[in-house]
Amino acid sequence: MSQQPPRRHGTRKPYRRPQKDPVRVLAFEALRAVDERDAYANLVLPPLLRKAREGGDFDGRDAALATELVYGSLRRQGTYDAIIAQCVDRPLREVDPPVLDVLTLGAHQLLGTRIPTHAAVSASVELARVVLGDGRAKFVNAVLRKIAAHDLDGWLERVAPDYDEDPEDHLGVVHAHPRWIVSALWDALGGGRAGIEDLLEADNERPEVTLVARPGRSTVEELLAAAGEESALPGRWSPYAVRLAEGGEPGALDPVREGRAGVQDEGSQLVALALANAPLDGPDRVWLDGCAGPGGKAALLAALAAERGAALLASEKQPHRARLVARALDGNPGPYQVIAADGTRPAWRAGAFDRVLVDVPCTGLGALRRRPEARWRRRPEDLDGFAPLQRDLLRQALAAVRPGGVVGYATCSPHLAETRAVVDDVLKGRGGSAPQAELLDARPLMPGVPALGEGPDVQLWPHLHGTDAMYLALLRRVG
Repeated sequence: MSQQPPRRHGTRKPYRRPQKDPVRVLAFEALRAVDERDAYANLVLPPLLRKAREGGDFDGRDAALATELVYGSLRRQGTYDAIIAQCVDRPLREVDPPVLDVLTLGAHQLLGTRIPTHAAVSASVELARVVLGDGRAKFVNAVLRKIAAHDLDGWLERVAPDYDEDPEDHLGVVHAHPRWIVSALWDALGGGRAGIEDLLEADNERPEVTLVARPGRSTVEELLAAAGEESALPGRWSPYAVRLAEGGEPGALDPVREGRAGVQDEGSQLVALALANAPLDGPDRVWLDGCAGPGGKAALLAALAAERGAALLASEKQPHRARLVARALDGNPGPYQVIAADGTRPAWRAGAFDRVLVDVPCTGLGALRRRPEARWRRRPEDLDGFAPLQRDLLRQALAAVRPGGVVGYATCSPHLAETRAVVDDVLKGRGGSAPQAELLDARPLMPGVPALGEGPDVQLWPHLHGTDAMYLALLRRVG
């Protein structure tokens, strides 16, 4: 048998071009947009997925994997940062952000998915070769092999502080939340360790896609039929809600595409319904949504108002968001108007409305399931920026409603500084005068919803209600 000639000294293997994986390249591009442009993944990802599908590169499974890689990496970023820091020989701030994004995607595949170890490492190294070059791909390979030495629980035992010494820091690393947010949520929730851990875990779960059938324009039965019996369920609490199964595409449903239904968290629906059903003294003809963008609550309120012969004025300060409100309300059967106006400098007559909603700008800590990157962007000092605006908007809402009318103060944050502290300050006249008002018990206006607390205001929770952490206080103007 003939023998192969010996390899000549110094010869090398032929260069192999990196294999481009469309799923992981797309996930990397999404993380880069979030980091470089402060974009939100829920706005960046859909057009990227749509373009990939149109190009024939993606099927449903590819889209699901890309979505998991992006959202999982963002949710667990703080935990993965702590682990990666143990595997590199320099501070993380000295690692180039694109390299860190590739490492984070690799860490999530190794520690947060069922992708086999060898596949997670090799796919991440190939991604590094495509987007970073061969030199830095070697660095990625070395780091990921160190990460692969332990599973997530093993790493948490190594990087998380001891619970007894610093419970907030421990929970922050284990559940991937900044320490100050853990502390704020714990204060708002009250109770022991089990409750806060349940909440933090719920923040890291992918939320259901929930639809709203806008009254007079669509029905729950129509949405269920359009989605198919195996792909949808009625909502838990709202009579207008439908929950889509994982992977369901709301834009593919005719009622959603035609604007007769929309995507809306069930907590937001409950807030709008509670305001619409709050008892009034006197007429019920004119409603105001004073912070209407992007239009979800306004569309539901307009539909509910139309059923009673009432009209809605939807006001939004930012013109581009006002256009979104107009689009959401287009086709509403009853009278409505959309204007671009500042709720702190009202363009309407005082005492002109029977019902007023102000869903005020806030830190968004109640929607961390949907915007996981927000937890790493927000800072405690952001509260100081929102505080004067929130109080001013509530004061102006009370001035806008007539005596006997009702104001709903809502926010997608459970932080006490954005909820009860705002309401208490305005009711007691701290920082500025406002028309006299009394709190109404909002709990009976959410029938069937459990664990609503001691009232009279309501705080919803992801782990208790399956909703965003929406807050609502109802105030009736008196005098």
